[in-house]
Parts: sequence; structure tokens; C-alpha cells
Amino acid sequence: MHRRTGPLSHVKVLDLSRILAAPWASQILADLGADVIKVERPGSGDDTRTWGPPFLKDAEGRDTKEAGYYLAVNRGKRSITIALDKPEGQRIVRELAMRADIVLENYKVGTLARYGLDQASLRALNPRLIYCSVTGFGQTGPRRDQPAYDFLIQAMGGLMSVTGERDDRPGGGPQKVGVPIVDLMTGMYAAVAVLAALARRNETGRGEYIDIGMFDVQVATLANQAMNYLVSGKLPKRNGNAHPNIQPQDVYRCADGDIILVVGNDGQFRKLCEALGHPEWANDERFATNAQRVRNVETLSAMLREDFARRDRATLLEQLDRAGVPCGPINNVAEVFEEPQTLARDMLRYVDHPCGARVPQVASPMRFTEGELPEMVAPPLLGQHSDEILEELGYDSAAVQALRAAGVI
Repeated sequence: MHRRTGPLSHVKVLDLSRILAAPWASQILADLGADVIKVERPGSGDDTRTWGPPFLKDAEGRDTKEAGYYLAVNRGKRSITIALDKPEGQRIVRELAMRADIVLENYKVGTLARYGLDQASLRALNPRLIYCSVTGFGQTGPRRDQPAYDFLIQAMGGLMSVTGERDDRPGGGPQKVGVPIVDLMTGMYAAVAVLAALARRNETGRGEYIDIGMFDVQVATLANQAMNYLVSGKLPKRNGNAHPNIQPQDVYRCADGDIILVVGNDGQFRKLCEALGHPEWANDERFATNAQRVRNVETLSAMLREDFARRDRATLLEQLDRAGVPCGPINNVAEVFEEPQTLARDMLRYVDHPCGARVPQVASPMRFTEGELPEMVAPPLLGQHSDEILEELGYDSAAVQALRAAGVI
């Protein structure tokens, strides 16, 4: 095993999860240096391994069995295959749990209890264990037994009701976000929760059980839209790219392409007006304050669109940037990775993969001034570390081969 560095280099994580939400949490922990042991089904592994194309290409340019989806959320982990439905497999998981600080799992409510691998069983063996269950609807409530996917939760949790173009405009109607944002935010909340429990354990010596529901996460992250409704009693509506509370913030079309304008306060609006050659707009009582701009957004937007339509995009962006007005282009994904800021922050990296290729990875956004984060390690092959992990538990080569022959690993 490679030398571990980083603020969590002393932490061991037993990751019984698959797909995206909980694996995103365990990848965050691995990025911070934790030893994350990913338990997968023998023969098939995490479902996302097959969620392609695209698949990683080997050194000869041929498709491997490693889907891009899987490669996005599993770097820095060690993979062991274990059949949880076999008593021998359950014994191995218990042995790993006794050495772990954190367990992450996202099975349907009650599934792991059938195998004696639920939080009560494992925490009885290891009272210091922090056990986190990630499910669609949490461990309680009328929907606790129902499966859930990001798309479904975006719909049920209100996100799609406020995402998309207005119903009275072309293309109007509810839209999901272009990335599985509920899965990702659930992973973030799970990572924050287990680290909070870890900090608390340093004070009490006791572990914790954490119940994270994707639906709860989506309700929580309605954020300002939820509070707008709760304060006013008025339902937030889809408004395209326009911000409901701050204006002007929208997509505007120039003569040769679109730009994003993100004016956040009255001072920035004054700078915008001066840069456009219309300082009088800032003194117009309809637009002098943000509250007035929100009330008169249709009129203001029409004025801006008429002005921008005559302008060259690159020249306008340069003028606004020089004036201190937040703005920018709408980059496609390729342009994101060509953006000088992306390159300067070293957000795209390549690491050696066991198949012989170099696998691209989008780096963690976390930067520490003290303490080195671990060297990035490629997502593991299925069962790549099974022998290594079992040897650490004290299994000799004969015992490992017997487990493999019996279909346990």
C-alpha cells in the first residue's frame, strides 16, 4: 500500500456503498488521505463500472471495462470483492469494521440487518465506529422502503419546479440539473457528517450512527427558494437563467454569442451602466436599487438585450471585466478544461492506471497550506486489492485462495 499523507491519513473507511452519492463521500475522504476500502460484488462490482460508453481506453486504444462514470467517483480507494450473502463474506466485513473508523453504506433500509452488518451489529463490535447510512428517503417515514434516484428526487424535492425556462417561453417547462446534483450534495453532506462525528469522537470516545436521506438533502438545498416561499407564501416559479432576487443576472446575447452577466449589488450596476455608456440608467428610479431592478426586470432586461445585441462579445467582456462587472462566457466542457484558470489551479490531472493507460481525473478543489494531500491514485480495478487487504487481516495465501474458490471474494 502506498504511503498515506493528508489530514485524514490516520482514518480507515469501510465503504459498502455503490453508484454515486455515498461513493462521492468516500472519494472526498480518500482525497483527504483516508484509507478507503471499497467492498464490491464478486464478478460485477459497482454498477457504475458498466455505465458506459464512454469507457477508459488502454495503452493500445482499446476499450477497457472501466466506465467514465465509475472513474469519476472512485479514485484513491482500494477494492476488495466480498459476497455479503455468504457467512464467510460477512465475517470478513466484520473484521474490517472492527479496524475501521467509518462505515459508509447505501443499501435499502433493512438489507444489511439480514446479514448482521447493520449499524447496531457492527457498532456492538466496535463502539468507536461511525456508521453512516445513505438512502433515498432516510430510515424513517412512509417512503423509507422506496428506491430513489437523483432524477426522481430532483422532481419530488422541488428542484425541477424552479429549474428551466418559463412556461410561457419557447422550451419552457421543468428541467433537471445537468449533473446529478442531489447525489453530489448528498455525498457532501455525508462527508461533513462523518467528519463532525469523528471530531466529536475525539471528545467522547464514542461512535455514532448517521442517517442521510437524499430527499432531506434536496429539501435542505432549496435554500433561498424555500425561504422565499416560507416568508412570502408565494410559490417560486421557473425563471430561466434569471435570478429571482438579484438583477441584472441572466444570459444576454451579443452580436456573436452569449455572455453571463452577474451584477450583485448597486455599485456593480453603476459600473455596468458607465461601461455601457449609459450612466443615467443607474440614476433612474426604476433601477437605482436592487429591489427596484427586480420589480422592473422586464424593462431593464429589454434595454440590456437591445444594447448587447449590437456589441462584439469579446470586446464587451473585456470592457466589463476592466470595469469590475462580474461577467463571463458560457463555456462548454472542453472549454472548461482549456480555461487558463483551470490550468493554473491544476484541476485536470493524469494518473497511471493499472490497464497501462493514463486516466484523467478532475482534482479535488480542496487546497491546504499546511499538510500535503496524498498523491492521486487511479480508481481501482475490480478486486485489485483483495489479496492485499486480506493479508492485512492475517489471512495467508492458502486461505485467500480457498475464499476465492468458494466464490466469497
